[in-house]
Amino acid sequence: MTRLVTIFTGQWADLSLETIAAKAKAWGYDGLELACWGDHVEVEKAANDKTYCARQRGILEKHGLKLYAISNHLAGQLTCDINDRRSHAFAPKELHGKPEEIRKWAIQQMKLTARAAKNFGVTTVNGFTGSPTWDSWYGFPPVSPEDVEAGYKYVAATWGPILDVYKECGVRFALEVHPTEIAYDFHTAAKILQYLGDRPEFGFNFDPSHFHWQGVDPAGFVREFGKKIYHVHMKDCIIRRDGRSGILSSQLPFGDSRRGWEFRSPGRGQINFEEIIRALNDVNYQGPLSVEWEDAGMDREAGASEAVGYVKKLDFKSSNVKFDAAFEKK
Repeated sequence: MTRLVTIFTGQWADLSLETIAAKAKAWGYDGLELACWGDHVEVEKAANDKTYCARQRGILEKHGLKLYAISNHLAGQLTCDINDRRSHAFAPKELHGKPEEIRKWAIQQMKLTARAAKNFGVTTVNGFTGSPTWDSWYGFPPVSPEDVEAGYKYVAATWGPILDVYKECGVRFALEVHPTEIAYDFHTAAKILQYLGDRPEFGFNFDPSHFHWQGVDPAGFVREFGKKIYHVHMKDCIIRRDGRSGILSSQLPFGDSRRGWEFRSPGRGQINFEEIIRALNDVNYQGPLSVEWEDAGMDREAGASEAVGYVKKLDFKSSNVKFDAAFEKK
């Protein structure tokens, strides 16, 4: 049996859970990865009321859908970010303009998300951590090694108590390795694992689109961090080499054809998903392949319905016998 193909509801939170569940089933998905916004998962309710979780799960079950993970990227981002006016999109209105109050709220939300996952009966929470040092990634004005190390120490100190709750609940947190997070490539991922003491509660949500435009090898990342790949997003990406806009993309919005790179619906970009599936087989990843649909140039319903077929056709089991075994002499 190949892996389940699910769809992340974060880009569909304008729709009710009932509506997106019905659509996902009609398109052919096996399950949903529920976002902790919209009416899909209300974190405080889910953390404190098992009947609420049973009701939400019941919506999925009515449509023959499974639940493997919930995701709280928005609150997670605020735990270690430099919270400014951009943070207001993710934080309660009464906390706007109060960066440290926003941080305290976010930390509590991520602890509650672990309890929500336990009540839902799932063992994986996907999300972000933010980063106190992302704004200094270029290194000018000069950034000292001590400043960089301080950023990792800060994230580890902030997330240590959060991960204690995940351990208590028997839930794992999967950081989506992603620019603007403390881990965004091989070296930074290895470093945060080191600072967290390689805790089993902390691993990665692998999304190849975030590696591709940086020039980082996605399949290589899977093989390097195999035991820490707790969840997988399927999203494609394209780099445009027109000599005008590079990977920094000139601060042009998604969907602008002048950008140096763009997310694409699975199968419509440049990512070699064949190698990614083989790498996932090599590390024995058995979790779902979750479509995170973000293609600014394509109708989302057409894209989501096409993507599930592409991913299901793409996936295959690894072989338990070598093709040339028939030539071996007994």
